[in-house]
Amino acid sequence: MGLTNLKLKISNPANIKRQEEVNFLVDSGAFYSFVDGNVLKKVGIKPETVKEFIMANGKTVKRRVGIARFHYKGLTGGAPVVFAKKGDENLLGATTLEALGLMLNPFKREIIPITLTV
Repeated sequence: MGLTNLKLKISNPANIKRQEEVNFLVDSGAFYSFVDGNVLKKVGIKPETVKEFIMANGKTVKRRVGIARFHYKGLTGGAPVVFAKKGDENLLGATTLEALGLMLNPFKREIIPITLTV
């Protein structure tokens, strides 16, 4: 099994001009996206709540969560974002992929558009 990495821009929903490019490991098994907390602070995203997460190693952690806009190849969408701490990976999770109208093709390890249903 291979890894899929993507570069996306992340911005402050209140001021789209405040944005940074971030390299992500795509993790369709992760619900939310994790982004270095220093990057989120730099673009002015503020935490709104604290949630508990079970990490890939089985450890339970608490992290702050805010809302961000994600931009990829002309697509944009808003989604929750976790303030990652030192040692956490920048992960692109399922909620963000869906907000962008995208999914991970697990066989080819590539990002493809999805047909959105209601």
